[in-house]
Amino acid sequence: MNSLGGDTLDSKIKTTKAGRPPRSAEATKARILEAAKKEFAKNGLAGARVDVIAERSLNNKRMMYHYFESKDKLFQMVLEQAYVDIRTAEHKLSLETLEPKEALEKFVRFTWDYYLKHPEFITLVNSANLHRAKHLKGSEVVKMTNRKLVSLVGGILDRGVEAGVFRKGVDPVQLNITIAAIGYYYLTNRFTGSIIFERDLMEKAALDDRLAFNIETIMRLVCA
Repeated sequence: MNSLGGDTLDSKIKTTKAGRPPRSAEATKARILEAAKKEFAKNGLAGARVDVIAERSLNNKRMMYHYFESKDKLFQMVLEQAYVDIRTAEHKLSLETLEPKEALEKFVRFTWDYYLKHPEFITLVNSANLHRAKHLKGSEVVKMTNRKLVSLVGGILDRGVEAGVFRKGVDPVQLNITIAAIGYYYLTNRFTGSIIFERDLMEKAALDDRLAFNIETIMRLVCA
């Protein structure tokens, strides 16, 4: 009578419940993380609402706590993913295959463009710093991904010194901080800066000028 077989029929019932296939755990977690990223980027950790994240990810709060344990743990995982994303994008540049000066200029350009295209990264980092980075202190993910960045920039500097185009003694950590800072500060202070300096810091010409200034600044800093 049951030509489909018991297991097949049971499986069919499960997969067609409410007209939808069963949710994949990984897909569910990915939806929650994406919704959480938007909410944390907009309102910070303190202002972010778990019920909003649940609603936007098509889940309930019980499901969120099942996967992420707490709001703080969810924020940590959002931060980790944000750093993994930017480090992964940097790796795809294949900077180790380029001449040192070309590689460094490409890295400075990339950092600026990434901040412009991913403003949520800046606001997430701002929120993390408001909480003294307590969500990152125990994160091996962040430590590992950022060690790769320091190694990458250090390699560019070493190759530049060997080629005679970069001066000796430039600390790759300090250089990374400076490259981030000259773009980060400009963008986080764009509203006050536009008033103080009486120019629209976000118009295309201003952004182009700033990128050119950033590249020149870094090259003057490291070139022999």
